[in-house]
Amino acid sequence: MTQTIAPHAAPLTAVPTPASAPVHRTGLRGALSRTPGRLRVAGVVSVLAAAAVGVIGLNAGLAQSEALSDADADTTQLVGIQDVRNDLVVADATATNAFLVGGLEPPEQRARYDEAVASAANGLAQLAGSNAADAELLGQATAGLTTYTGLVEQARANNRQGFPVGAAYLDQASSVLRSDVLPQLDELVQANSDRVDASFDSVASVPWLLALGILALAALVVVQVWLARQTHRRLNVGLFWATVLALAASIGGAVVLGSAAAKAGDARNGPYDATVSVSEAYSLANDAKSQESFTLIKRGSGAAYEEQFVLKTDEARELLARPTVDPALAPLLDDWVASHQEIRALDDAGRWDEAVALAISEEPGAPNDLFEAFSTAASTSLEASAEVTHDALSGSGGSSVLVGWLMLVVGVLAAVLSWRGISKRVEEYR
Repeated sequence: MTQTIAPHAAPLTAVPTPASAPVHRTGLRGALSRTPGRLRVAGVVSVLAAAAVGVIGLNAGLAQSEALSDADADTTQLVGIQDVRNDLVVADATATNAFLVGGLEPPEQRARYDEAVASAANGLAQLAGSNAADAELLGQATAGLTTYTGLVEQARANNRQGFPVGAAYLDQASSVLRSDVLPQLDELVQANSDRVDASFDSVASVPWLLALGILALAALVVVQVWLARQTHRRLNVGLFWATVLALAASIGGAVVLGSAAAKAGDARNGPYDATVSVSEAYSLANDAKSQESFTLIKRGSGAAYEEQFVLKTDEARELLARPTVDPALAPLLDDWVASHQEIRALDDAGRWDEAVALAISEEPGAPNDLFEAFSTAASTSLEASAEVTHDALSGSGGSSVLVGWLMLVVGVLAAVLSWRGISKRVEEYR
């Protein structure tokens, strides 16, 4: 038997891999594995941190300035709407009081009514152009005012001729005013009041934005500590001065923006609160004045109007009791309310003619004279507090913008110093 011998297979020879052969890393991971790469990353972090201080400061300054501007504009709009409302209730109070005279009303009261109506009409037109958001309701109020003045003229015409229907026209005119005009203005007052509150809240919250700068400062400190450990040097001049500048800018910005916020807060809790309170009290008092006249016009059936008089004067008294309000106003209101009680005493005793004579009297110490004293004092107080509020809000916005831009400049300078400080360490590895 023949045997076939298979050829021997050639042995496999392993290719040795030298243990000392280096393994090269590429890309970002490779760069970060070496000290120069880490230094460059630290440089980027420090630059971004320093720049963040400037950007945050600029945004905070601009935001606060805008909030102050909005608060000023919305406050002006609010006061303007309240002025229009006051003009209308003054006109209505004057018309109803003049109606008690019978026949041709006194010229001075007619002039006062015409002036109040003209002021209200002009105010409505100006306010509609000041804020587009209020234009629709202001248009409705203007239409209602036209209807109101038309009814008042019909009431006057009938009253001059001695027709009893004149009282019905006057009653209808007053109803139109309180259903088609004043509610729209009250809604606008509330809307603008909400906007003012939101703007004040924004002014107060802006300084807290600078708290974000603490994170940026912390990043600069962390980079310096890491760099000191890597290079065995305690201080990097560029990073040190960058940190000093960023810290100084943050503290300075916080002081300026915080001061502006505190000033706005003082205005909010002081003259602004006084302006709103006195304006509302003045409007309530004039509304009560109309109710006083209607209690007499209705001749024995005006109990509902007397209830409204008491309600509105009580509300006005509460508003005038606020600590921000001129304390001289409340006693003036009380003097007029006390004189009203004299009118009611005469009417309740069946002495209607004497009650009317007292109600329309222009003699010193008469109800109309006392009411005029209160009105004059309230108007003067309103103008003063509104002006103080405007000055407080308009005077702080400029400083907020200025400190914002200064912080941006300082942030950029700190970023440049940071990069230069890191670059010197990178060059040492070349």
